[in-house]
Amino acid sequence: MTKEVQMSIKMEPELRDRFMAAAANHHRPAAQIIRDLMRRYIADSETPNALTTETLRKSDRGEDVFDASNAADLFRQLGI
Repeated sequence: MTKEVQMSIKMEPELRDRFMAAAANHHRPAAQIIRDLMRRYIADSETPNALTTETLRKSDRGEDVFDASNAADLFRQLGI
């Protein structure tokens, strides 16, 4: 069983009110949304993150690797 702890956050009243309204509109408890945001922030902060790891694996396999003479050539190859 996981032990739960409380946390206090200082914020502007308008921000709190808008957040609580958005949570209510989606029928989700505000605390659950905060936990989800915290988990996502942690995952996005991991080094390397999942996208970076997959990109490095593809590069090692020679996938999605471009040989360009300059930035314009690379953009042309990427279609941008």
